[in-house]
Amino acid sequence: MKVSPVAYAVALSVLVVNGVAMAADTSVPSASAEDNVEKVTVNGLRERLYQAGMLKDVVQKTELISEVAIEQRQAASLTDAIAISPGVRVNNECSMCGVKRVMLNGLRGEHTTVLVDGLPAYTMMAGFYGLDAASAAGIENIEIARGAGASLIAPEAIGGTINLVTKKARTNGVTIDLSGGENGYKKGSVVGTGVFNQGATRVTLTGQYDNRDQYDGDNNGVSESPDLENQSLTLFVSQDIGNRDNLHFRLNTTQSEIFGGPMGTNISEVKADYLADPDYESESLFVDDDVRNQYIGKGWETTEWIKSERKEAYLTWLHEFTGDLNMSLSVSHNQHTQDSFYEGFIYKADDDMDYLDARFNYAANASHMLTFGADARFESLKSHTNSTSDAYVSDSFDYDTQGVYVQDSWFVSDDFELSMALRLDSIVADFTDPSKPGNEIDETMLSPRLDMKYSHNEQWTSRFSVGKGYRAPLSFFESDHGLLDSDAGFQIDITELEKSLSVNYSLSYISEQLTATASLARTEVDNLANLSESDDGVPLLSQMSDTASVLVADVALGYQLTEALNLSVTAENIDYDRNFKQGYGVAPIEQRMTLVADWEAKGWDLYASATWIGSRDLTSFGTPDAPTFDAAGLYAKNTDAPAYWTVNMKVSKAITDDLNLYAGVNNLFDLTQVNDMQTPLFYEDGGFDVAHIYGPLRGREAYIGIKYAL
Repeated sequence: MKVSPVAYAVALSVLVVNGVAMAADTSVPSASAEDNVEKVTVNGLRERLYQAGMLKDVVQKTELISEVAIEQRQAASLTDAIAISPGVRVNNECSMCGVKRVMLNGLRGEHTTVLVDGLPAYTMMAGFYGLDAASAAGIENIEIARGAGASLIAPEAIGGTINLVTKKARTNGVTIDLSGGENGYKKGSVVGTGVFNQGATRVTLTGQYDNRDQYDGDNNGVSESPDLENQSLTLFVSQDIGNRDNLHFRLNTTQSEIFGGPMGTNISEVKADYLADPDYESESLFVDDDVRNQYIGKGWETTEWIKSERKEAYLTWLHEFTGDLNMSLSVSHNQHTQDSFYEGFIYKADDDMDYLDARFNYAANASHMLTFGADARFESLKSHTNSTSDAYVSDSFDYDTQGVYVQDSWFVSDDFELSMALRLDSIVADFTDPSKPGNEIDETMLSPRLDMKYSHNEQWTSRFSVGKGYRAPLSFFESDHGLLDSDAGFQIDITELEKSLSVNYSLSYISEQLTATASLARTEVDNLANLSESDDGVPLLSQMSDTASVLVADVALGYQLTEALNLSVTAENIDYDRNFKQGYGVAPIEQRMTLVADWEAKGWDLYASATWIGSRDLTSFGTPDAPTFDAAGLYAKNTDAPAYWTVNMKVSKAITDDLNLYAGVNNLFDLTQVNDMQTPLFYEDGGFDVAHIYGPLRGREAYIGIKYAL
């Protein structure tokens, strides 16, 4: 029997350290950014409560991506920053529009909830094109918690949560970071921090711009990766009011524009050509109807253009009543607007979400910390298209939830900590098209969660969690990101919540040189949403009748070889059952191994990562069984995806205490699916599509940059 490198690495690592592990990012919780704040700003209310354990829960296994790691990975966005983290997969699901889904614990992208400073900040639609635009500048760290019930306020996070922690001002200063490189790569950011009123007022202002041009590796006139342009501006203010009150205010606006498909044109030309003759249809899109040949169709027939704007604001008031009781009140508003053009199908939408949370933390005694509260979420999607059909059905919806929750953090002993949480939610989901009268979902859900942490000794720690979660599959974009050109719109047959049960265990080890974590997670989902077609060929969003499950095993090892050199390796194996596999339109990874080396000495920092992706049987997923290169079906594409490696490197040199120069390269060996495997474009049943994706879609990208701190 052939054993893959990942399976071998997982087994060997478990045997070597007896299944132990403590990932390098999570090995020393006390060294987190928030704890550092405690030492610097001793009078800050939040920092004092963190130190007292009144606001922070560390019982659950959480991976941390530090600000330094974000910089080493040359991350422009959230997706860049987390792409090689254990248990995380950033899946590219379209070679035209470049939509990316962030998958945790092997689940789909819609099962991941993105938080900002612990609050829901991304609407359902923003989870598609918003994550590639989420600025990495001004982020202090990223917290990744896997498994259902990973957050008290996000029961819909069946896969887990990703929490972006905003950089907090500690000193007065400005940091400027500018870089540029191949394929139109440009990134510039400015992060300014100010501390006023003897530390009571702390302000962070962040701006970022980044861009990548279209990439057409086979020069057939159609891109495999779109042009992507983002700009973001964020204001964060922390204000202490006396010794017992603190306010956090955050305001963000992000704009993103994506253009994929035909090369050498723009959206203005494409729209003008379409509007001149919207009923035109080319006899052939490619020479000889073969996607490997030159594109000869109209520009608009392969254009996918998405322009979106996201506005986010939240206000949190923290009040300390006594040394044993504090209260946190939060309110947030998020708006995501999208104007898009999908090969002649025009889709515009406005997705608004309001969130309110009232939370109390009470130290009942030395052993029990109680957290209890109530929250409410109100989301509304209103969409419009250019369909003129009387049979058109829109995907507009209203989604309201109200819940109460309670958690008891029980410090049983110095070695044993137990956290028990329970949520009760009322969920109402209504597709608001006139053809869909009444509420599709109106349920009350009870969601329990249990987390345990046991320290066997100073080096060994076990963590175990089990929890239930739910999610309403509402947005059609969850299963079909935009190829929605049917005049009849989107048929939706959703009547139940997706309901999950997740069990996670990890065993960790830490010594002076070695850190390691071995994890095992299993998730079962009932009523999993599934995309198909009606008898009339209209996209249909329905639900599976059978339970779907996924089992994830991963090992992360870190070793401080010398004072200057740190090495790490992670190995992952994901086992999807048949139902889960059929729910994927693009093949996710099943095996992955990542090697990282970080060397720092005499002002130099050399960072390198190499990632191996295992081979896959594409027919086992919901991809076409026999895709072809040509419309006649004479030339069949491969149905096996080969294994491959990708390598990224970055070197930086501190010229002075304030000035750094750096250079790097992503995809060092220029490996792409279109050149080294096969084009993602294909024909199926006479129609053209773009989802035969299993490898890198952008080639080598070298860059240089400068970072200056004032």
